[in-house]
Amino acid sequence: MRPESTPELGVRYWVALCAASVAGCNLGDFVSLYLQVGHWRGLLPLALVLAAILLAERRARASAGWYWAAILVVRTAATNAADLATHTFNLDYSWVIAALEALQVVVVLGASMRTTDTKRGRYPKPAADGWYWASMMTAGTLGTAIGDCTADAFTLGTGWGTVALSAPLAATLAVGFATRWRTKPSYWFAVIAVRAAGTTAGDWLAFAESGGLGLLVSTCLSCAIFIAILLLWKPSAVEAPPITHSV
Repeated sequence: MRPESTPELGVRYWVALCAASVAGCNLGDFVSLYLQVGHWRGLLPLALVLAAILLAERRARASAGWYWAAILVVRTAATNAADLATHTFNLDYSWVIAALEALQVVVVLGASMRTTDTKRGRYPKPAADGWYWASMMTAGTLGTAIGDCTADAFTLGTGWGTVALSAPLAATLAVGFATRWRTKPSYWFAVIAVRAAGTTAGDWLAFAESGGLGLLVSTCLSCAIFIAILLLWKPSAVEAPPITHSV
């Protein structure tokens, strides 16, 4: 994905990513449960949609909308991938989380992820290449498993689970902003934390057990909030040509 289509890692980015995490959680459950395609049959169509978005971005006018569309699709697929392991195959949360953590380390270390500074003093942008999207999928699946484990295995429920996961989320964001997102660990720990809290928040919003709105209403609402954030909260103006930094 071209640098012109990726957003800066500022406050707007993380608010939008949190909203995308909740919306993707609801959308993943909507695809698997409401459309009754199960946890695995929707993965191939979602992979094809992601591929179409990435190919279209190369040929169309550069826009952060392509990035956010890809993020939502990846978050939706990650919900189904995690639920496939823990709900369909009934694998223990500890084993799933441990395996995904190991895979996340391999993917992140294998990626030569770089960010671009758009202007001195501003936040960098992620370099959204193939490794980046593979890592985003792994992080999303890991975050989903952590969120479900917190709510189910730790018996906190989705409401208190969201409260509990908000503390590590706030901590990772604080560290990331303090270092201005110039290291791999600060960025990916924050992404995983966003996914974990977004999972419990999405389930709390959706399901009747927590007094939720129902899957259809919550999916429409969370997706609408995500889109509204992107449309109403305007990004900063286009800056000078980027300077690349390793992370």
